[in-house]
Amino acid sequence: MVFSYDQVKEHPKLLLAMTGLSHTEFEQLLRHFHYAGDPYIHNNYSDRDKRHRQYGAGSSASTLVNMEDKLLFMLYAVKVYPLHEMLALEFAMAQSTAKAWMPILREVLKKALDHGGYGPARAPQQLGAVLASAAAAPSGIDGPERPRQRPRDAEKHKHYDSGKNKRTRSRPSCLAASIRATSII
Repeated sequence: MVFSYDQVKEHPKLLLAMTGLSHTEFEQLLRHFHYAGDPYIHNNYSDRDKRHRQYGAGSSASTLVNMEDKLLFMLYAVKVYPLHEMLALEFAMAQSTAKAWMPILREVLKKALDHGGYGPARAPQQLGAVLASAAAAPSGIDGPERPRQRPRDAEKHKHYDSGKNKRTRSRPSCLAASIRATSII
């Protein structure tokens, strides 16, 4: 299936799954996307001095023609984060075209979010204060348990004992196990 906004807007659950936005929220962001996108694309791509063809010439008719499709493309790419090959397949374009659109539309989306007031609450200038307060807070890294050499002395051993009786190891995912099982057969 090739995705376009005209097809996806008829299916609210699909739009929500692809973008994380309802139809109303998408339309609201689209206004800001138009505001940010039209001048950005015009200034950076259609009015270049060394352009050999008119902007949009040479591209297929289905390659992100309108702003709705461009916003859907970018929101889907940000939410799902697929490989460029998959993104290109889902939006009926070449992989190189999908890769070329990413930095353009990422910048337009950033400008649209800023224009709409949807940006993050913290300013980058406050990063130092946030990091200083985070450094004082207790934190830990959640990771897999690893075997550890423990003292043989019973009193010292209690300090290192986690309470588990057996050594455990992580189990492979079901997908990995099924792939291994089918490759053995």
